[in-house]
Amino acid sequence: MKKSKIIAAGKAAAEHLITNEDLSQMVDTNDEWIQSRTGIQTRRVSLQETTLDLATRASLDALHKGDIDPETLDMIIVATVTPDYFIPACASLLQHRLGLNHRPMMAFDLNAACTGLIYAIQTAEKFIATGSAKRVLVVGSETLSRIVDWTDRGTCVLFGDGAGAVILEESDQEGILADYTNSRGDAELNLAMPAFPLDNPFQQESCSMTHQKMTMAGAEIFKFATFAIRDAMEELLSRSGLTMEDIDLIIPHQANARIIAKVARQMGLPMDKFFLNLSDYGNTSSASIGLALAEAMEQGRIHKGDHVILVGFGGGLTWGGILHRF
Repeated sequence: MKKSKIIAAGKAAAEHLITNEDLSQMVDTNDEWIQSRTGIQTRRVSLQETTLDLATRASLDALHKGDIDPETLDMIIVATVTPDYFIPACASLLQHRLGLNHRPMMAFDLNAACTGLIYAIQTAEKFIATGSAKRVLVVGSETLSRIVDWTDRGTCVLFGDGAGAVILEESDQEGILADYTNSRGDAELNLAMPAFPLDNPFQQESCSMTHQKMTMAGAEIFKFATFAIRDAMEELLSRSGLTMEDIDLIIPHQANARIIAKVARQMGLPMDKFFLNLSDYGNTSSASIGLALAEAMEQGRIHKGDHVILVGFGGGLTWGGILHRF
């Protein structure tokens, strides 16, 4: 089985910045309420940029930082819950944007909600392991502002638009030391977004859904998230044979600072072991881990030889992680 490693990461955020004060003009909330419950100060909202636009920007950023020729890519995977189209896939359109239509390659989208990038990295790793690909572009990209209920203060304060991209390649040196993904069907729909309305001439009555916005049972998701992060990290350590003392940095899904703080207390870890940037971007779903990884690398938080855990959780319910030696 061939080994794989992450060789570059890139990011993009929607250009329009929304502050907590801006939201206080829309719903019954304020800066203190939002920061004390989430740790978020600002988020980015797309006015004209699409999910594909953000995915393209993040991909080009990763290619530039890694000094990588896009012609060397064998596969593109895009993780998203907010594609511009159901058909064609965002990944196929990204292939065109990058000028790669002439190259034979597999390109497809993947939906595992906020765990999407972890699922996509694991998928790319398996293609590399079997020799089916040598270099893969993996992107998490979202324009969540399109599905947020901007009248619901419990959810609208949380989310933002952005993208994160990573490039994996076959390597003689082991980068990914362990991976883990899991799912538990969310029968209660604690975190859900209805599909488009059902409407065809053969239906006797309209089945259209009148409320097509994302909904979330915050308390239930909070409990799930704290379990999921611990479970994923413990499983990664077990599979790799490492201990938490060997881990230099943890990059979690950027959902809520209180979730991370609780996990840190439960596991006896210092908060500076976790990289957080959700105060600036909010929850960007499948984009958040890639965006945070790119920013951590920019800030010099990751050095050669460091052991880094990427860990996510989200709708599905899904969760999982990657343990990588850089």
